[in-house]
This record gives sequence, structure tokens and C-alpha cells, in this order.
Amino acid sequence: MKENDDITVKEYEYHPWPPYIPNNAKVLIMGTFPPQPKRWSMNFYYPNRTNDFWRIMGIIFYNDKNALYDESGKNFDIDKIKKLLDSKGIALNDTGHKIHRQMGNASDKYLEIVEPVDLKALLKQMPECRAIATTGEKAAGVIADLTSTEAPKMGEKIKWTDTISIWRMPSTSRAYPVAPEKKAEFYAKMFREIGIL
Repeated sequence: MKENDDITVKEYEYHPWPPYIPNNAKVLIMGTFPPQPKRWSMNFYYPNRTNDFWRIMGIIFYNDKNALYDESGKNFDIDKIKKLLDSKGIALNDTGHKIHRQMGNASDKYLEIVEPVDLKALLKQMPECRAIATTGEKAAGVIADLTSTEAPKMGEKIKWTDTISIWRMPSTSRAYPVAPEKKAEFYAKMFREIGIL
């Protein structure tokens, strides 16, 4: 926040990337919002090296948590990631379009969603989408608000429309202290049910 003549001015951020939508998208995975750019190892979703999202995908699809990580460059392999997303029909976007970081960090606890994503417009671009999967509690709450539903319990789903279910997956942040292999079990179950795995 900046102080200016006793008026507190909030600093807002807009989502830095467009939705990633393969032609055959069957699932839309949604987090809350990326961390600050200083924490990015690539210019794409889940860019923080300490976030386990891409390790979880590596466990599920390659049986190797480092399959999508380039050890030599200490970065995720964005080309391999996009090939995986395209081949499996996995779309990515976040629930926050415009946000305010109340504490200046990446914690969902202090993240104010000022303007959520336009979910209906997003889904219009994905006629084959059968599931929305949220990565954590805050994202699940935003989707529940946008769909006028109850947030599912962690690892479970609810039916939203005739064709789309909403799943709540475990957070991929290390702040949620569960091993990536255990988290991967929840994601794999969801992928199996919608026919991706």
C-alpha cells in the first residue's frame, strides 16, 4: 500500500497470462494467482520452483517427479509441459483476474480476489470440458461463489451441470505439507474418472 495525503491506495495486479486452452480441453485446472515475478522460473503457470504442481504431473504421467524439470537450467521444461497439456487436454487458468496482495506475498490467506475470472466465457472456449479442478481451498471458494455451489471436500467432486463436475484438489504449494506423491494420488483419481488417464 502507498500512503498519499492520508489516503491509502491499494496496489492491484492483473493476471499475467492468457488462459492455456488445448483444442481438446477436457479439464480446466484453476489455482488462485501466480506469485510475484521474482519467484518465477518460467513465464507460465505454476512458475515457482518450490511449487509441486509440475512434479505432481511428472509423477502421474511419467512416473518421475522430475520429468518436467530441467536440472541443467534449474527450470521447468515449458516445451515438454505444453506438449503434455496438449496431448492430455488439460487447460490452465487461475480464479483471480485482478487481485490485491494484502501482505505482499504469494499466500492465499492474504490474497484478495478483487475481480474473479470470467468462468462462463472461459468454458465457452472448451466445449469438451468435463471438469473444473481447483488447486486449494481459496480457489475452491472462488469457484463455489461463481457457480453458486458448495465447495467440495478436499479430493472430492460435486456435479455442477449435466456435463461438468467441480473437483477440489490438494494445494500444490509446499505450505500444504503433504508429499507430492500423496497429492498425485488425488489428481490421478480425477484424471482417471474424466478419461485422461
